[in-house]
Amino acid sequence: MRVRRLAAWTALPLAVTLGLAACGSGGDGGSGGSDSSAVSIQIAEPKHLVPTNTTETSGAQVLTGLFSPLVDYDAQNKPYEVAAQSITSSDNKVWTIKLKDGFTFHNGEKVTSEDYINAWNYGAYAPNGQDSNFFFEKIAGYADLQGKAPKAKEMSGLKKVDDLTFTATLSEPYIDFKTTLGYTAFYPMPDAAFSAPGVLKDSYEQAPIGQGPFKMKGTWQHDSKIDVERYDAYPGEKPKVKNIEFRIYQQLTAAYADVLADNLDVLPTIPTESLSTAPTDLGDRYRTSPMSSFQFLAFPTFDKDYSNPDVRKAISMAIDRDEITKSVFKGSQTSARSFVSPVLPGYRENTAGKAGEFNPTEAKKLYQAAGGPSKIVISYNGDGGHKDWVDATVNQLKANLGVDAVGSAEPKFADLLTKVEKKTPVGAFRMGWVMDYPTMEDYLGPLYSTNGSSNYYGYSNPEFDKLVKEGSAAKTQDEAIAKYQQAEDLLAKDMPVIPLRFGENVFGHSSKVKNVEMDLFQRVNLVKIEAAS
Repeated sequence: MRVRRLAAWTALPLAVTLGLAACGSGGDGGSGGSDSSAVSIQIAEPKHLVPTNTTETSGAQVLTGLFSPLVDYDAQNKPYEVAAQSITSSDNKVWTIKLKDGFTFHNGEKVTSEDYINAWNYGAYAPNGQDSNFFFEKIAGYADLQGKAPKAKEMSGLKKVDDLTFTATLSEPYIDFKTTLGYTAFYPMPDAAFSAPGVLKDSYEQAPIGQGPFKMKGTWQHDSKIDVERYDAYPGEKPKVKNIEFRIYQQLTAAYADVLADNLDVLPTIPTESLSTAPTDLGDRYRTSPMSSFQFLAFPTFDKDYSNPDVRKAISMAIDRDEITKSVFKGSQTSARSFVSPVLPGYRENTAGKAGEFNPTEAKKLYQAAGGPSKIVISYNGDGGHKDWVDATVNQLKANLGVDAVGSAEPKFADLLTKVEKKTPVGAFRMGWVMDYPTMEDYLGPLYSTNGSSNYYGYSNPEFDKLVKEGSAAKTQDEAIAKYQQAEDLLAKDMPVIPLRFGENVFGHSSKVKNVEMDLFQRVNLVKIEAAS
C-alpha cells in the first residue's frame, strides 16, 4: 500500500514515529548487539513480513530489499518494468505479463510465472486472512475465493502461458492495473514458502525468501532487528553495500540520539521534538524530499458517539491545522484539507470544504446540535512520535468544543491496528497513509471502499464504491480522475476521517553513509546507499 501503506511514525510519512528503546541487547536503542559492518536503518516493529500481508511502511521497507517488483515508478510516477519484461493489454482487461529471465529466489529456485500465480491466489483466498486480500479483487474469479467457505481456491483470471509468461484477466477493464503491480502484494513467493499447495509454512515469515537484491541473514529478531545481506545472484542493479541491519526502535528519540552519535546510519523520520534543532544538529546530514504521506484522524463510524457526520465535521472545524503544523512540525508538513496527496494528478485543494476550515464558534454550535460525546479520546501508537501533536489537538478540542479530551497511547502501531480491527473501543484514532501506487484510486479504494483493505472505521457508501469502480474501469486517465474526484466529494459530505496534514520525508543519516535517498513511499533506496569511505 508500500504509504505505501499505513504508516507508523509521525514526522511523516504516513507515517508514524517511534520512540525510545533499543535494538540489539535491549536498552535504549544504542548499537549493542548490532553488526558494525552493516548499514543500519531505523524501522518500527513490522506487523508482518509476508508480501500479501504487509500493509505498513516498516514491513514494506524490509520487503523492498528482499523482493524485486514487477514495476517501479519514474520521476513522473509512470510505471517501468523491473522484474517484468513487459506488461501489455489491448483492452485494459486481459493483461499479459512476461517475466525477465534470470531471476532466482534466494534459495536458488528459478522464478517462474507459477510463483506469481501461487502467491496471488494465496493472498486472495479469504480464509488465509491476508491484509492485502483487497488488492486482488479486480482479478476474475476473486469473488469465488471470498467468505468463510469459498467456492474455489484459485482465481479463474490467472493463467500460466509458459514458465515466464502468465495472463491476468480482470472482471472488468482497469486502466491502472499495470501501475498497481509495483505494490508489495504482487511479489512472488517460491515453492519453498508453502508446506502444501496454498498452505504457507509458519516459518516463512520469520525468514522470507524473495528474489530481490538482498536476502535474509538469519531470522527476524522481533522488537530488535532484521538483518539482510546482498544477494550476489541478483540480475538487476547491484547494491553498493553488503549488509543492512533494519534496527527496530520503540522510540524515535532514541533513534535520533543514535544517528547524532553515528551509532545509527539512517533515520527515515526525524522526531517532532527535534525538528527545530535537527538542521543544526545534523548539518548536511539533515535531508528532506517529497513524499506521499497523508495524516488523518479516523472515527469508528459504527460507534454511536461518532456515527453522525456532523459530529465528525464539528471536530474537524475545531482543529487549527495551521497552528499545529507551525508549532509542532515546524513547517515540515502542510495542512491537509483534501483526501488525496498533492503529488498526484487529480489533486484539488480544500475538497473538505467548510469542514476543513478552522471555525471554533460554528464547530461548537454544530457539535452541540449533533449531540457529540462529552469526552473525546484520541488513540495513537506510542512508538510513532505522535504525542506532541495529539496533545495539541486534544487541547484545542477542550478549548473549542467545551468537552473533555484526552490522548491514549498504544505501545505499538500493530497493537492499535489490532484493537481497531476487533472493534475494541479506542475512540477516534490517528492514522496515516503512504500510497501503495501513484493513483488517486489508491487514496480512495483501500481506505474508504466498503471492503477496503485499510478501511478500519467501518465506512460504507454504495455510491462511493460505485464511483471508484467506474473510475477504475474508465478508458482514459482523464475520465478516471473525474470519477475519482466525484468519489472524493462524497468523503467531504460524509467525513469518515478528518484530513490533518500532508508530509514530506524529513530524515537524517550518519557520517558513515552517503547517497541516502528516500522515495515518495517513505522508503530508503537500498540499492543507491553507500558507505562514505
